[in-house]
Amino acid sequence: MSGKLRILAMFIAMWLLFLGIAYVIIFAFGYQTYGLSFFIIICAVLVLFNLVTYFYCDKMVLAAYRAKIVSEKDVPRLYNIVKNVAFKADLPMPKVAIIPTKNPNAFATGRDPDHAVVAATEGILTTLNDEELEGVIAHEMAHVKNRDILIMSIASTAAAVIAFAARMIWFQMFFSRNRNMNPLLLLVVAITAPIAAILIQLAISRSREYKADRVGAITIQRPLALANALEKLERENKRTPMKLGSPASSSLFIVNPFRGGFASLFSTHPPMKERIRRLNELAREMGYL
Repeated sequence: MSGKLRILAMFIAMWLLFLGIAYVIIFAFGYQTYGLSFFIIICAVLVLFNLVTYFYCDKMVLAAYRAKIVSEKDVPRLYNIVKNVAFKADLPMPKVAIIPTKNPNAFATGRDPDHAVVAATEGILTTLNDEELEGVIAHEMAHVKNRDILIMSIASTAAAVIAFAARMIWFQMFFSRNRNMNPLLLLVVAITAPIAAILIQLAISRSREYKADRVGAITIQRPLALANALEKLERENKRTPMKLGSPASSSLFIVNPFRGGFASLFSTHPPMKERIRRLNELAREMGYL
């Protein structure tokens, strides 16, 4: 319950941030007459974007990474591991996809357990042994079970709306004729609000990663298998970074596949050493160490 309360608190903080920006836009620029209309338009856009993301996120993500849905005949090793983990997690068998890249990684997508897709790269199949690969798939199935795709879709959409509202402030600062506004205050809001929204989004993402690690490890009863997999993936992702897709979708993957620039400054994943430490601690609790 404490984890759920933390996520709820983060969402409340994000929406309070949005309301604060809306207040600045409406009253600093003299738009009191249009305040209600502004809120209705922004909320309508937010709801529409969330619906599109919710129902079509799997298709959009798979297309972005050129992932191909495969059958048991195509990749029997991966397919059987996914089937075994789905059984252990008491989840429906998801679709299985392969991403054509040597970067070793994996992600899950889909709006709910009945419409889930587990995607693995060609690189991860050659990097990990069966136990380690099972640990990775268990982590991804934990995301499906916890409905993290929905949570992160809402968080990313809210962050995008806040960034858009901040851009409106920039626009109005240059073109507004209202001499009563405080330009310094507006400048601070326009710069800090998007950064705050991103940080809240990253906090939610990291929280879900820790939980997926724990739930996945408990599902297969082998926390050390996942810990070993994460250690290998962290090392190999530094050697072979992802060339497909965009850093904006890095939170999908079990390990951040992008390096340098924005991806390093604002990581969607918690520190790898901490993830491994928690898994080792879980192994001790379960009597494996």
